[in-house]
Amino acid sequence: MRNAARKQSPFRQLEFCFGTPEILSLPSARELKDRAASLLRALNAESLGARLRVEWNGRMRTTVGRADFRRCLISLNPGLQQFGAAEIDRTLRHELAHLLAQFRFCKRRRILPHGREWRNACCDLGIAGEHAGHTLPLIGRELRRSFVYRCKKCQRDFPRVRRIRRATACLACCRKFARGDYDERFRLQLVKSCSPVNFPAFLQNPPSEN
Repeated sequence: MRNAARKQSPFRQLEFCFGTPEILSLPSARELKDRAASLLRALNAESLGARLRVEWNGRMRTTVGRADFRRCLISLNPGLQQFGAAEIDRTLRHELAHLLAQFRFCKRRRILPHGREWRNACCDLGIAGEHAGHTLPLIGRELRRSFVYRCKKCQRDFPRVRRIRRATACLACCRKFARGDYDERFRLQLVKSCSPVNFPAFLQNPPSEN
């Protein structure tokens, strides 16, 4: 009777729905390199494809990919694994578009990283309308801010990861009392070391990569 009741129970559907999720295995760097080289051959850029290298870079945190034209290297974040094969392929093409745009135009003039030449390369690689940055919820590395600086005027504290090496003033006070110009009266002063509190890396300097 217990087995019969179990077979009729609607909770069997829940058991099926909440099974262990399948985790995508990362394609090898060689596989991605071959895929990129095939795309380049179709665009008459075989010489670029012959020199191209692709790697998985475990040091990346909030950056999903990086293209280095001088080294002819595309680096990808292994964290892309959680977003599926389509996101890995899109990121590969995004970074490949940087190399293709440089390959086509760099000998004639300097180009913007995400300018018209890059957008044209994206269209040729099948990702028309691609955005310059990503919105994937990647978690940044936590960094300890070991120094605290204080403005003598407003008494606001400024925790920093590294010691400030040059004269730096409180921006709010400079705007309020000095028309936005640097004023020595509002120069930040080192007051103490932070207690061991970690701050996410995205609170540091804004990223310049994808």
